[in-house]
Amino acid sequence: MAPTLFDHGAKPGDLIEIFRGTYEHWAVYIGGNEVVHLIPPSENSGPFDSLLMLLDSSRAQVRRQKIWEVVGPHRFEINNLLDHKYEPRQRCDIVRDACTLVSQELPYNAATNNCEHFVTKLRYGESESLQVNRAAVIGGAAVVGVGIVALGAALFASLLKDDDDNKRRHHKRQQ
Repeated sequence: MAPTLFDHGAKPGDLIEIFRGTYEHWAVYIGGNEVVHLIPPSENSGPFDSLLMLLDSSRAQVRRQKIWEVVGPHRFEINNLLDHKYEPRQRCDIVRDACTLVSQELPYNAATNNCEHFVTKLRYGESESLQVNRAAVIGGAAVVGVGIVALGAALFASLLKDDDDNKRRHHKRQQ
């Protein structure tokens, strides 16, 4: 069951994953029903509506907002996704560092420095994005798939050419 307005269960320092359809937005919960998150300036007018806007920005602002302003109509969950890999930092340190960054403008890159990188750096001291890793694997698989199809097409074309050459030689011998 999705969390309700007053019963989300997040503790300060927890990572909040917000499902926006084609991508996930990430924030760190700081208590008092507030989160800190990294958001491109083009999105300051409202919730994330377009993945293209995210890909088009090279700067982003650290914002502190009520969780419900950031989540909007979307589903979210607490997801401390790398707790099995890294030791989380102390909750008070995560919250302090997140609050210190509020209103700062930081470099932004959807592949190397996005909102997920931002929150994992706060929680674990390591910047990582599983969302980007998944996309890279899918993209790599697509490239391999296209390569296999191209190789298959080239082999098939070569076989057809060999078959045509054999037919021409056979036809010449019969004349």
